[in-house]
Amino acid sequence: MSTTKTPSAEQGSHSNYRRSLGTIALTATGLGSIIGSGWLFGAERAAAIAGPAAIVAWIIGALVALTIALTYSELGAMFPKAGGMVRYGQYSHGSLAGYLAAWANWIAIVSVIPGEATASVQYMSSWDFAWTHALYDGTELTGTGVGLASILLIFYFFLNWFAISLFAKTNTAITVFKVVVPALTATALMLAHFDTGNIVHHGGFTPNGWSSVFTAVAVSGIVWAYNGFQSPLNLAGEARNPGKSLPKAVVWSILIALVIYVALQVAFLMAVPGDKLTAGGGWASLGFNSPLADLAVAWGLNWLALLLYADAFVSPSGTGMIYAATTSRMIHGVQENGHLPGVFGKVDKKTGVPRPALLLNLVIAFLFLAVFRGWGSLAEIVSVATVISYITGPVAVMSLRRISPDLKRPVKLRAMPLVAPIAMIFGSLVLYWGRWPLTGKVILIMAVGLPVWAWYEIGKPLTQGRKPWAELRPHLKAGAWMVAYLLVMAAVSYMGGKDFGGKGYLPEGWDILLVAVIGLAFYYWGVRSSWRNPSLVTVEAELRAEEEAAAAEAAETEGAKASVGA
Repeated sequence: MSTTKTPSAEQGSHSNYRRSLGTIALTATGLGSIIGSGWLFGAERAAAIAGPAAIVAWIIGALVALTIALTYSELGAMFPKAGGMVRYGQYSHGSLAGYLAAWANWIAIVSVIPGEATASVQYMSSWDFAWTHALYDGTELTGTGVGLASILLIFYFFLNWFAISLFAKTNTAITVFKVVVPALTATALMLAHFDTGNIVHHGGFTPNGWSSVFTAVAVSGIVWAYNGFQSPLNLAGEARNPGKSLPKAVVWSILIALVIYVALQVAFLMAVPGDKLTAGGGWASLGFNSPLADLAVAWGLNWLALLLYADAFVSPSGTGMIYAATTSRMIHGVQENGHLPGVFGKVDKKTGVPRPALLLNLVIAFLFLAVFRGWGSLAEIVSVATVISYITGPVAVMSLRRISPDLKRPVKLRAMPLVAPIAMIFGSLVLYWGRWPLTGKVILIMAVGLPVWAWYEIGKPLTQGRKPWAELRPHLKAGAWMVAYLLVMAAVSYMGGKDFGGKGYLPEGWDILLVAVIGLAFYYWGVRSSWRNPSLVTVEAELRAEEEAAAAEAAETEGAKASVGA
């Protein structure tokens, strides 16, 4: 099967990575990914959908992300490899489920890169120059705007081309700026104008009902923002002490971001002029080009507006740079899973950078930028694709506890048997909250990637005179749960409540319960479907070899010390 790879081959490619990232650098990577364009636009989009209850949406989003992140923290510490997020489903269920999970992860992450460039240019369109006004037409970037965003994409990739150490130093400095500016923005807006009447009037706290709060979690950019917790895991191959640093980086980046985002949401809600809401008919009428900067100007904070215009380049650029790095490691992981040409598994020996993978992602980012020219449309696609990728972690972590109980686990949460099914239910609910037909469209995007899988698993072996069916059968059987899950969720989304874009065949409230039951049922099916496939056997052998080598090196060091002491 194309999914098998010898330990020596994989070790050879990974030996070119530099294990130079500590807890602070990894936390900065996670936080830098989370605080990107989301903080510039997320508060307005969430308020337009859910009104003042958008505050609750950010808290729910953090809870969902944290629960799912706990499952991935155990997996990331177990398998400290580049592009970790695209590997776990392969280890637990073989090629079909592994490929679908990797495809969803990659689509969700690679599309963020043009989204960050789009955000920068969209903010730039509010500058007080005639030529900048021509960058954005109120809905999407113009041709000139796309050209400028393309230059930013090249800049992101340029910073990643030379060395991981350059990336780490640049990103840590940018992340400090990205934390300080949002905190300063929230404080300045609260001091300038804090109208608590905005919560009471214009429809009250939940002007569009609680269903809108859940929809805001799924499509307003909240999932987009918190998805940055994946970045430290995808850089696990370059972590100095992944067992300790990865879980700390993941959890701390989410918690710090939660505080910042809630503060920004509160500041935005209270700073919107009440007469603007009255004239427009409520929160749904919001339509700022540069939300926070426009409010700063409205309340005479011109210095803050200038700072925000500058940060509109720094924050998204920092995040775009991070995702350019992490997606190249994901491509490397997909190649080692056996579903891309070998060239994308090459890592430059001098710099420790997978340059061919970096170039592939640059091309794909250009394609996304050409098709989805607005931040909002990209945020919706990314958010739902992200949720689909989330379901792998809860199932994979408990599957591997079942089929590989002796594998070393530097991080092992005692409550994981409870956390994992809850995470699966949360992921299923957020997918449903994404609303039909968006959920159906993204699930269709998942199917678009299947021909690549079919070529490597069926077409290529046939051209080589091999009969892959017998070897492929257990992979298909183990991955059937994921295919069925996507089809069932698409059907439920279509038939679901009208509040979530469905036909209304399912009564309100019962649809939520049904989705939770479906998530739980597929969780147990998925765990029971796992098997000791060739990819798992291979990585187990590789990890054992690494442990033996580390033990031998430690013994040699102790022996040398003893000799010196004698």
